[in-house]
Amino acid sequence: MVLMICLVVIVKRSELENDYEDKLAKKANLEVQIAEQEERTKELEEKKAYMQTKKYIEQVARDVLGLVYKDEIIFKQEQ
Repeated sequence: MVLMICLVVIVKRSELENDYEDKLAKKANLEVQIAEQEERTKELEEKKAYMQTKKYIEQVARDVLGLVYKDEIIFKQEQ
């Protein structure tokens, strides 16, 4: 009976060690993902700050809308 109990304890301990190693690997993976998301958040905050500047608004007006200043001369290349 004692041998049976020892055998069960040894098997369960092995299973728990494997489970623990799996969870450590998963934790490391999640920590990497957290670091990546924090970096992405930082980049988005910087982009958000840039998008609120006059320089960004002017760039969008020029590139997307094709707007220019009143006194600005535009030279177009012939094709």
